[in-house]
Amino acid sequence: MRFKEYNQNKQELFPYTFDDFIPQNDPVRIVDSAVEHLDLRKLLNRYKNVGCPGYHPKMMMKIIIYAYLRNTYSSRKIEDFTANDIRFMWLAGMQRPDHNTINTFRSGKLKGTLKEVFGQIVHFLVEQKMVSLEKAYTDGTKIEANANRYSFVWGKAIQTRIDKMAEQLNDLWAYAEAVTKEELLDKTPITYQDITSEQIEGLVEKIDQALSDVEIDPKVKNKIKYIKKNWPDKVKQYEEQNKELGDRNSMSKTDPDATFMRMKEDHMGNGQLKPAFNTQISTEDGFVTNYTIHQTTTDTTTYQEHMDSFKEMHGQYPKESIADAGYGSEENYLFAKENDITPFIKYNYFHKEQTKKWKNDPFKSSNFYYNKEKDCCYCPMGQQMHKIGERTTKTKTGFIQTASLYQAKRCTDCPLRCLCHDSKEERIIQINHRLKDLKNWAKELLTCEQGLKHRSQRPADVEQTFGNLKANKNFKKFLLRGMEKVDIEFGLLCISHNLAKYAVKMAK
Repeated sequence: MRFKEYNQNKQELFPYTFDDFIPQNDPVRIVDSAVEHLDLRKLLNRYKNVGCPGYHPKMMMKIIIYAYLRNTYSSRKIEDFTANDIRFMWLAGMQRPDHNTINTFRSGKLKGTLKEVFGQIVHFLVEQKMVSLEKAYTDGTKIEANANRYSFVWGKAIQTRIDKMAEQLNDLWAYAEAVTKEELLDKTPITYQDITSEQIEGLVEKIDQALSDVEIDPKVKNKIKYIKKNWPDKVKQYEEQNKELGDRNSMSKTDPDATFMRMKEDHMGNGQLKPAFNTQISTEDGFVTNYTIHQTTTDTTTYQEHMDSFKEMHGQYPKESIADAGYGSEENYLFAKENDITPFIKYNYFHKEQTKKWKNDPFKSSNFYYNKEKDCCYCPMGQQMHKIGERTTKTKTGFIQTASLYQAKRCTDCPLRCLCHDSKEERIIQINHRLKDLKNWAKELLTCEQGLKHRSQRPADVEQTFGNLKANKNFKKFLLRGMEKVDIEFGLLCISHNLAKYAVKMAK
């Protein structure tokens, strides 16, 4: 039988290098070239000239970015690849950083620097005519945090518990006054608003002193003893948790930065809340041009911060902003208008307003005729509705909304009353004129030729990108904890996505 020569110990006249075994169009070469051209002075300044020399940041950056491109996120797996995978060995120059070094670099050294690195990558894509930064398709998705699903803290629950503490202390105070037959204080000793651990200690001490010379119920004595031992520390814990919560209503004990959110990927099928972060991205032609991490559950409140981040990174706002109805609010439309951004952003009921049923319904308040000169409305019967005042509301972000109130007259004998409304009083409608004008502006943009093009392109651009990040790259849960570290992790994911997509385009 004849076989090709097989000799594991065969010697070559000229030894091979790793470069000989890596194809010229391999994505690893894109990663290598991109990192080589980065300005890493800010990152280099984090290192000191004393002590044992560390691994070069360029090498560490290369192997981590390429690992994320290969859907590898574990520091232990990256360590293994630097010893066994030819592409990682080539990038690392045969150096083998251990998993602790890799994790320290990722979660520590990259703090405050990765965003700048991401911006440089995007500007490189601009130079290569891959993106223009003129338009931004924006969307958000929730990604589960690396936190225990059952370690939740609820702001309302904390308030309820402290309220019960205050109530029990007031009962004890009243009991002490009844037993001693003297008034200890002129007012209620404690409320939820001003309860503190020091206040509890002081009040319990006074109650204990007042009851020291009288015969009391053993249950009361045990209660006082329990409060003395446990409540001050418990209130301190609640105070710390309230600080961590801020404006949120929930957080996780294992990752206080994570907020409990309702996830689309609910394997239980019961709407279970999970600790997560709201990730926002802007894309153009499938490339990620900006990303931000938020603790809020709704997309509406993230828009301005996300756009400001875009400007900070690229020196300009996008000329055109395309997003779904989750971002359509009075505040966001005004923001876009003030910053010369053309918003192709839907609002609630946009699609319903386009239907014949909606347009032909004369009893919808939005279809009532409004006379701007007289500042009044007319109901379907032609009766004038006079302005009776204004209603002001404040959003979670502090934005003030003002709506005018208009009331009809002589609704009692109106033959159309049963179709118009079921209130016992005359019908009152409210109109936010500024929001109405902004919606009309948005509607004109959305229904024009450019708007129709953007509306059809948006799902194929930004939603497809999210699909690639979560499904193809199998990134459905963060490995690191804390806002800063999560921001780094998601930034590395976006960088790897951009370089992988660039490699595919260059290979064509």
